[in-house]
Amino acid sequence: MTALARLYADIALLRRGPQDVPASMLLLAITVAAYFAISLIVNWSLPAPSDPWLAILAIDIAFTLGWYTTLLSVLRRRERVLQTTTAVFGYRTVLAPVTIGAEWLVRRFGSEQTWQLPLLVGYIAVVVWMIAASSHILKAALEWSMLQCVALVLLEFMAGGLLAVALVPLAR
Repeated sequence: MTALARLYADIALLRRGPQDVPASMLLLAITVAAYFAISLIVNWSLPAPSDPWLAILAIDIAFTLGWYTTLLSVLRRRERVLQTTTAVFGYRTVLAPVTIGAEWLVRRFGSEQTWQLPLLVGYIAVVVWMIAASSHILKAALEWSMLQCVALVLLEFMAGGLLAVALVPLAR
């Protein structure tokens, strides 16, 4: 498990890519379960959030699985679905405490003038990091330019966010 955590950390740090992840349905399932568990633990450890984060987490997982399966199938890279999706959930598992914590801080203290700018800058840095990591994974999977991959990742993030807002009205 330590080697796997290191691999996912290296993917999050853009040192490795999906080609370094074993193509295994079991590994994908374990990685998704780890992402869910860590997200659950981090969310439960924070003071009660105002939104239905569990529903949003479930939507995020289902959407991400569907997005990458559909995207890679449509682009005739079906053989790369397992590795790519596992890599995406792997780096998100490693970054989950940071991303959830940053979002919680912005929601909790973002309206206070003293904290507004530093929190927003930190949150934007986390989002940029996630875009870079996802784009790095897609670049390896699709063999496209980084600019094209960034555009796809931005589309993924926007579509996932809109889906969450549509399905869970309090997520606004």
